[in-house]
Amino acid sequence: MKPEHLELLVTRAMPYGKYKGRLIADLPGPYLNWYANKGFPPGEIGQLLALMQEIDHNGLSSLLEPLRKLHPRDEP
Repeated sequence: MKPEHLELLVTRAMPYGKYKGRLIADLPGPYLNWYANKGFPPGEIGQLLALMQEIDHNGLSSLLEPLRKLHPRDEP
C-alpha cells in the first residue's frame, strides 16, 4: 500500500457497476466482500477496492475521516 492510495479512496469514484459514481470509501461492505470473493479487477481500481475491503473488514473506516475533511465532496 502506498499512502496516496488512502487519499484516492476518498476522492476516486467507482467507474462502473451498481455503485458507479460513488466514492470508493463509501462503497458498502457487502459489495466489497463480493469482490473479495469473486476476485478484484486488475489495475488500480482493483488495488483500491482491495484496500477498502481490508479497511472496512477490520473496522478501520474511521481512519479515513481526516482525509475526507481535506477533500470535501460537493453533493449533487
